Amino acid sequence: MTRLTPINVEDLDAEQKLVYDAIQSGPRGKNRQVGLVGPFGIWVRSPKIGMAIQNVGAVARFATALSEDVKEVAICTVGAHFRAKFEFAAHRALALQAGVSEHIVDAIGRQAQPEFSNDRQRTAWAVAHQLLDDKRIDDDTFSTAMTQFGESALIELVSIIGYYCLVSVTLNTFEVPVTGTMTDPWPDLP
Repeated sequence: MTRLTPINVEDLDAEQKLVYDAIQSGPRGKNRQVGLVGPFGIWVRSPKIGMAIQNVGAVARFATALSEDVKEVAICTVGAHFRAKFEFAAHRALALQAGVSEHIVDAIGRQAQPEFSNDRQRTAWAVAHQLLDDKRIDDDTFSTAMTQFGESALIELVSIIGYYCLVSVTLNTFEVPVTGTMTDPWPDLP
């Protein structure tokens, strides 16, 4: 159960509606109605920060040089680290759609070291894992990431990791539950 009273689109004031409309009309809303689920139902309540955050998120998710599978490995690693139920459940499905093996996603969910066959996925996981656990990445991982992704895409990867840390702590603070179409990855947690 969420800590916030659910709101409906018709309850939004003019400034909140601008944030909602930006979410719906941007790349997230393409081909589907996003609604007020996940972090979006929180961010519309604080429109100035909500608009800035949703703009960063739109770029992080949809306008980088990184492939979908690489992004999803990093995002799932962040979601699992924070045990952000909604985040991990939503991106688990997206990771599978992007071609990440189920055994990889499940290992990430258990916070076990996955057995990768894809070098770029392995590197994305290593960067995210080290940043989250050690607060930095070692020289070998940095060198590998620079070789595989290049400078600009590595900056994008680190930015995606940071953005999804924000998403995860937001979801956890307000106890945003999984939706009825998702499977709770950690049913023993509140």
